[in-house]
Amino acid sequence: MADANQKPEIFELNNGSMRALITNLGCTITSLSVPGKDGKLADVVLGFDSVDPYVKGVAPYFGSIVGRVANRIKDGKFTLNGTEYSLPVNKPPNSLHGGHRGYDKQIWEVAELKKGDNPSITFKYHSHDGEEGYPGNLSLTATYTLTSSTTMRLDMEAVPENKPTPVSLAQHTYWNLAGHNSGNILDHAIQIWANHITPVDENTIPTGEIKPVKGTPFDFTAEKRVGESIHEVGLGYDHNYVLDCGEEKEGLKHAARVRDPSSSRVLNLWSNAPGMQFYTANYVNGVVGKGGAVYGKHSGLCLETQGFPNAINTPNFPSIVVQPGERYSHTMLFEFSVE
Repeated sequence: MADANQKPEIFELNNGSMRALITNLGCTITSLSVPGKDGKLADVVLGFDSVDPYVKGVAPYFGSIVGRVANRIKDGKFTLNGTEYSLPVNKPPNSLHGGHRGYDKQIWEVAELKKGDNPSITFKYHSHDGEEGYPGNLSLTATYTLTSSTTMRLDMEAVPENKPTPVSLAQHTYWNLAGHNSGNILDHAIQIWANHITPVDENTIPTGEIKPVKGTPFDFTAEKRVGESIHEVGLGYDHNYVLDCGEEKEGLKHAARVRDPSSSRVLNLWSNAPGMQFYTANYVNGVVGKGGAVYGKHSGLCLETQGFPNAINTPNFPSIVVQPGERYSHTMLFEFSVE
């Protein structure tokens, strides 16, 4: 882990309308309370009451920032500038979310904590050359800010110091807008501004194809109930959507809109990343979370904006390689409302 003097703690951001609890272990959102139709607050993220289960690795990446490279890298191998790199195969036969001890399992330094109307917390982490098999030193920052009464922004940055390296961070929160303890998300409605997905092989690695969603169960270009066609896609959705048709504002594209009919809560997500993994918690099974809530299959949904999976081995995908001195920058805007 990081500096032995640092211990996992939970910090609060509160602007009077919404409240976020975030730990320096993996920059993990452990709780996010936002108002519903009756003005009543509910905690809309899956997680645990204390840091202990996160430390013990009970969570399937609940709420954390994953990296150095999010998602899967085929066979845990890639070649960059003629050098082959081998990564931990922690999700056989592939490397997933940065390896055995990715950024979600590291203690980040709290660089700044601001109170007030727009409270924020900034975390820093220094990833060393060879960490989990990746090349070069990398300096990272992640800042969560409550930018308005019901909006949270996440800014992730990374600068390679001495070697080119693949970088693709993702925020892996499991959302349930009805409340974390309310059961499954199959009645949530979702719209995803993506005309294409990157289909995958039997090991969940993209084939390299960019495939139109029109006429398939993967089509969420118009709002659709999550559960409507989920039985047609195997265990559930776990696919990278190509964010290619969302309107833009302030350099961010509209990625997705999720609506829970029971509470009238809506989440609009904006991002500057090229892709988004839409995942319906297919492998979550009997995890005991906050207040004793039991999280089962489809108990949350993930909207992980990202570089395309296995992009480092797929020449026709947007490159995720960052050169020394260049800056990787990934912003996500989570806008909550009631309608």
